[in-house]
Amino acid sequence: MFSIMRCKSESTIVERALQGIEGFSAVFAKIEQQTILKGQSQSTYQNYLRQIAKVCLHFGHLPEDIPEEEINEYLTALARSPKSPSRSLFKHAVYGLRYYFRHIGQNQRAIRLPSIKGDTRLPTILNRAELRELFKAPPLLKHRIVLTLIYSAGLRGQEAINLKISDIDFERKTIHIRQSKYKKDRMVPLSEYMARGLRRYLQVEHPHLWLFNGKEPDGRYSVRGLSWVMREALRKTQISKEVNLHSLRHSYATHLLEEGVNIVTIKELLGHAEITTTMIYLHVAQCPVSQAHSPLDTLYSLR
Repeated sequence: MFSIMRCKSESTIVERALQGIEGFSAVFAKIEQQTILKGQSQSTYQNYLRQIAKVCLHFGHLPEDIPEEEINEYLTALARSPKSPSRSLFKHAVYGLRYYFRHIGQNQRAIRLPSIKGDTRLPTILNRAELRELFKAPPLLKHRIVLTLIYSAGLRGQEAINLKISDIDFERKTIHIRQSKYKKDRMVPLSEYMARGLRRYLQVEHPHLWLFNGKEPDGRYSVRGLSWVMREALRKTQISKEVNLHSLRHSYATHLLEEGVNIVTIKELLGHAEITTTMIYLHVAQCPVSQAHSPLDTLYSLR
């Protein structure tokens, strides 16, 4: 059984639904079973259950027993909430309800839910001067190292906290990222500069098993903790851009593209399933533009 009670806020919401909503325990068990059989990620499963639990607790019933117009009013309120300018709460609620209705065979109700428009905003990129300022801002070595590592290898926050000491190969200069999004492993290069920082960090901090120990039940750091580290570091800098932890990954991809790494290689380094996801960086990278010419001229070095 998945360890759904890992995050206190999530466990409180789901536990309340399990205790207070008739029929939710059966929903919980069946969705968990289907998630295992389909090989979906634990984080996806937890998020869906949390959103379904929120709806159930708000109305006091399972979603199929809630009139469609009432669900639409609920979603409208989320979309208008000043606490959610990016509409993320609204989107997550729609995704959770869509998953639930399809799960119970009510496909038409899933289809009638509001559509989610794709996010067309370009990622915000930190320039090199801003990154240098950011990485020296945290007073703790551990915090400086984790932020630098995320940028240096283009990691997702979850990938950073899942790293074990044994995943760092100092001799081969590689980082082994295991069972990340889409249940895929990948290898990324370990920067020589990063390797020196990590050796120093290991000598000073002596972490056990996980590269970054924290207060999670299994001894790992939390993504929430990483986001706090990023916010605190930004607060100590002159950076005015609206960025977050994931901006380090965006910056990694963009800087590689600007340094001449081809986009297919960047796709593999990032662990993207589709090249179209990676292509967004073509719109923000500042790459030199070559004048149109015939390759025959360069073949004989006339240019």
